[in-house]
Amino acid sequence: MRLVFAGTPEVALPTLDAIAASGHELAAVVTRPDAPSGRGRRLVRSPVGQWADGRGIEVLTPQRPREPEFQDRLRAIAPDCAPVVAYGALVPPAALVIPRLGWVNLHFSLLPAWRGAAPVQHAVLHGDDLTGACVFQLEEGLDTGPVYGSLTEEIRPTDTAGDLLERLAVSGAKVMVEVLDALADGRAVAVPQAVEGVSMAPKITAEDARVRWGEPAFAVDRRVRACTPAPGAWTTLRGERVKLGTLRPVRAEGLPPGEVRVERDTVLVGTATTPVSLGEVRPAGKKPMPAAAWLRGLRLAEGERFE
Repeated sequence: MRLVFAGTPEVALPTLDAIAASGHELAAVVTRPDAPSGRGRRLVRSPVGQWADGRGIEVLTPQRPREPEFQDRLRAIAPDCAPVVAYGALVPPAALVIPRLGWVNLHFSLLPAWRGAAPVQHAVLHGDDLTGACVFQLEEGLDTGPVYGSLTEEIRPTDTAGDLLERLAVSGAKVMVEVLDALADGRAVAVPQAVEGVSMAPKITAEDARVRWGEPAFAVDRRVRACTPAPGAWTTLRGERVKLGTLRPVRAEGLPPGEVRVERDTVLVGTATTPVSLGEVRPAGKKPMPAAAWLRGLRLAEGERFE
């Protein structure tokens, strides 16, 4: 088939690689416009845009997919289908009908669970044991279309959202190509999503990423892993924000929620249950460093707390 791919971040690249290695023709990619990045706020091409540039493939960067100029160009390209992975913008009905077989989206959950922008983060945050990925027909509703194919993936006890997403991106790419092959051959069957079991996964905000030390240790651990690598879990000490790397619950004498205690090279922080042991931290304006080394430099007073 003749394809136009829509995606933006690095997580979309395994699917692009799989499509490039398939028998389908990749005519163009659609990605979000170049965005300011770094201290100099220099405009930077998205990972998907860079991938296509390096292979001489046309790149379309509409501000919004409803723009008439974008839709006219899409009609001129005349794709049979438009596979999507983490594009980052809603595709309007007028654009959905342009490809002969529509748009098919790789979503990183077992739909109808965790519809929305952050399915992997919410699966980790809520302590799910199992997740997966689905390729479904894009329609006007948010992640509501019928499903062509899926896979399941165990969530490991130490998985961060980044770890899990990396695995799903690779395994999901294979499902996407299988679905595209089936669509090309007329074998594809789309199964409507169940009406029960719907849950929503809105974008994780900076406030969501703030650690609540009054929660049990297992919930603190989940929040930090769900927000790693982005947006990054954080707390404050002496009014200054500190980003936290992964931590682990430990069996130790209890501490009041948020209270910090340094024992040799171990930093313990109290929660509603047992303490957790910190790994790396990143104070504002500094590079990541071991928590114990950072706190030794601060000369922590007894009873000080993270807030």
